[in-house]
Amino acid sequence: MRLPAFTLLTMGMILATPASAQTYDPSFPVCIQTYANGGGSINCSFTSLAQCAASASGRAAQCYDNPFFAQPIRKPSRQRGVY
Repeated sequence: MRLPAFTLLTMGMILATPASAQTYDPSFPVCIQTYANGGGSINCSFTSLAQCAASASGRAAQCYDNPFFAQPIRKPSRQRGVY
């Protein structure tokens, strides 16, 4: 009984692959994607499209809205009713 359990545990450890880093940072609303012959990259560290566009100027790159941006939750304002 120990051999099958040990075998499964060993196979699980061998076949397990490390998780890759998250590409999109949910803290920033704008990302830039750069293109290159060897591959490109995605960097989500911009607070506005204008800031990203300045960085992308003159490069093979494009800016876009971060699809995983975690917007702050706004509580609805309490308005007093007028009677």
